[in-house]
Amino acid sequence: MAKQIKNETSSGSSSHATLIDGPVGRQLYTMALPIMFGLMALMTFNVVDTWFVAQLGEIPLAALSFAFPALMLMTSVAIGMGAGTASAVSQAMGRGDQQRVQRLTSDALMLALLISVLLTLIGYLSIEPVFGLMGASGEVLTEVTRFMQVWYLGAPMLILSLTGMGALRAIGDSRFQGRNMVAAAVLNGLLDPLLIFGLAGFPRMEIQGAAMATVLARTITLVIALFYMRLKARLLIMPSLKPGLLFAEWSIVLRVGLPAMLNNMIIPLSSAIVVSLVAQYGNTAVAGLGVATRLEPLLMIAYFALSSVMGPFCGQNLGAARPKRILKAIHVALVFCLGGGLLLALLMHLFADTLARLFSDNPEVVSVAANYLHIVSLGFGASGLVMALNSSFNGMMKPLPALLLTVLRVIVVFLPLAFLGRYLWGLQGLFVATVISNALVAIGGYFWIRQSVHQFRR
Repeated sequence: MAKQIKNETSSGSSSHATLIDGPVGRQLYTMALPIMFGLMALMTFNVVDTWFVAQLGEIPLAALSFAFPALMLMTSVAIGMGAGTASAVSQAMGRGDQQRVQRLTSDALMLALLISVLLTLIGYLSIEPVFGLMGASGEVLTEVTRFMQVWYLGAPMLILSLTGMGALRAIGDSRFQGRNMVAAAVLNGLLDPLLIFGLAGFPRMEIQGAAMATVLARTITLVIALFYMRLKARLLIMPSLKPGLLFAEWSIVLRVGLPAMLNNMIIPLSSAIVVSLVAQYGNTAVAGLGVATRLEPLLMIAYFALSSVMGPFCGQNLGAARPKRILKAIHVALVFCLGGGLLLALLMHLFADTLARLFSDNPEVVSVAANYLHIVSLGFGASGLVMALNSSFNGMMKPLPALLLTVLRVIVVFLPLAFLGRYLWGLQGLFVATVISNALVAIGGYFWIRQSVHQFRR
């Protein structure tokens, strides 16, 4: 039997920690599967977004490629808030403190709202200078500006949603998140052609239509999620009105949340540098990179799902003082990531060109995208393991090792190799640098986290 939580909610319902007993592999699979389907739906429609925009021409497609690092940067803040919330809530859940679970969740959502509004204002006011520095100019700069002006309106919904989903995963509820993500993807997919091409009486918004579809889908599904968290999961209460208590709860969330934000921001910042390097080869090369980087998350979907549940799993078991289960989960992640990586590398060797041709009939665009997938897929397994290790460190309230792994991978190893590789072998050198950096950091991170867990056992 799972450990029963003694405290009860104000409505009289009781909860229990769901991840501290039972087969580890099965629990990770059961939690990750709904999220994987949700991610699959979202990422599929992200790819559909790219396909629809590609029908508008090379300029809008290149604009979407320039926008990608900025989108990932804001998403990184949302992921960081979700990670901080999941870590704090899961450990409270493992200890059996349901009232603390509610308090942390509610106060974290208030913090997410404040952060998201501030970042939206900053982002909106700095669109042209930022993308101009990245190398966008002329028609491409005009198109990326039009896209981001609409997309930023939905940023608060993104951050609030991922914060709330972090709390749900922390209590072992991943099914709703999967369903909510599928709903968002379906809404986005239905609205895309209507708003991009002006079908069925809707205005023709072109690239802005892709952004507007995303904003509307996020808004609707966020409202549904908040009702679920309040009425079904019973996670929401009135946020604290006492500044001292409120700041204390925020500090707990930000203890993991801030390093996790920085952790996730480093990658899109490096992506922006890569885009600027690729831009020197022309808009066609940037468009090819954009196709590949939109396909890459879809190919790695199982790794994203696994990493999303590793943090809550480790957090609950740390709160319940069960480090052996954490070690078992890390071993399961190692086997899964490396085995899946071999399969993905084989599939890309066979089908990368075919996938790239689905998005463009320009031979140069196809060549860049396929070349990226051929090479970078060799490191997909290592990249997935690094994501799982980062999430595990965050779940154990050890955000600095997670941050250091990313700093080592991106700044210390990847960026120097990227500049060197580009100098020696051009675009291929950039792609090879990605594989090497993922492999080196995955090896070091695996032994590091095992040592950290053994410290809890002493």
